[in-house]
Amino acid sequence: MNSLDKSTIRDVNLAPAGRLKMDWAKEHMPVLNRLRERLSVEKPLAGKKVAISLHLEAKTACLAELIRDAGAEVIITGSNPLSTQDDIAAALAVAGVTVHAKYDPTPEEYKEHLIKTLEEKPDYIIDDGGDLVGILHSERPDLLENVKGGCEETTTGILRLRALEKAKELRFPMIAVNDACSKFLFDNRYGTGQSVWDGINRTTNLVVAGKTVVVVGYGWCGRGVAMRAKGLGARVIVTEVDPIKATEAYMDGYLVMPMSEAAKQGDYFVTTTGNKNVVNADHLREMKHGAILANAGHFNVEIDVEALEQMSVSKQTVRKDIEEYTLADGRKLYLLAEGRLVNLAAGDGHPAEIMDMTFALQALSLLYVAENHEQIGPRVLDVPYQIDEQVSRYFLEANGVQIDSLTPAQEKYLASWELE
Repeated sequence: MNSLDKSTIRDVNLAPAGRLKMDWAKEHMPVLNRLRERLSVEKPLAGKKVAISLHLEAKTACLAELIRDAGAEVIITGSNPLSTQDDIAAALAVAGVTVHAKYDPTPEEYKEHLIKTLEEKPDYIIDDGGDLVGILHSERPDLLENVKGGCEETTTGILRLRALEKAKELRFPMIAVNDACSKFLFDNRYGTGQSVWDGINRTTNLVVAGKTVVVVGYGWCGRGVAMRAKGLGARVIVTEVDPIKATEAYMDGYLVMPMSEAAKQGDYFVTTTGNKNVVNADHLREMKHGAILANAGHFNVEIDVEALEQMSVSKQTVRKDIEEYTLADGRKLYLLAEGRLVNLAAGDGHPAEIMDMTFALQALSLLYVAENHEQIGPRVLDVPYQIDEQVSRYFLEANGVQIDSLTPAQEKYLASWELE
């Protein structure tokens, strides 16, 4: 049975539109293209199956095709119900990748797509948020036998992996791609910063300048969101639980205060924590009329949507991806993209050039696991520095940027304890 016959997609007739999007992204992903030149000849993954759970849009499709070109049989599903693009899913299925994903599936369908992906019995996995790993270690341990290792894309997923490792339950090695410098410094900061505001602005069609933006959490994603909000002319408030990150936000020029105080002031609220209920019922009660709520964390748990539903006397869709909740006192609060990832559920995600770096890390890390899984053992591993450095070098070369190198004398000086 070919990949198209095995796939679970919305409409194969959407494939030409998806291919156009993929070709556009590919033109702006020079690092992946450089890797493709080598891997398509060497075929290091020949005879292997790779399962992928990522946000299924054009840049992800370029990664899937790179891994296919490296010789692997690729099975892919979406890591978020509202970020899958049906035309991309169709284009991949036509191109020889097995796809189990549709835009806005029911919770049951979403789960079924994940399980179908694992039932192909992959050798390696690329995960986003830990859904594949979670199912393998809880509901379907019968599918663990073939899995030799994989990579994780997100902070949320790595937290899950480290919890599994700490409990001595992790069954195979996983590389923490999110923790690579070439990932979080650029993807999390510049990618999230730009794509979140792309999603908010195209969805609301409202001005940001002069408004108050509350950024909940000041990790690398929060830094990016705050930086772009400031650039758009907003007054920015940061809320944090970590005193070190709070100090950094303060020194970066932002107002820092508890969420209970920020809730009274914000026009926009953007969550970036990876934790649940960081905007809760108490905060919602304090918000002013017209406040806009958006999530830029992984799962749709950061804003307590259930509490918002219970507090409301009516709800209606006022624009695509905007739900208006009217409270008993007449105030109206607006939730974007059902509280899911606003940059993907209501936008196109990170820019192609940014994901070029991240997906190059994924591809090279996957090859590293394939070559070394027996020696690594069942643990969470950082991206090897040589891979991290290589990706940034490729990126600089692709953009025509040259840098200096240490002289032998400088290398000797740095490696010596003697002050000569």
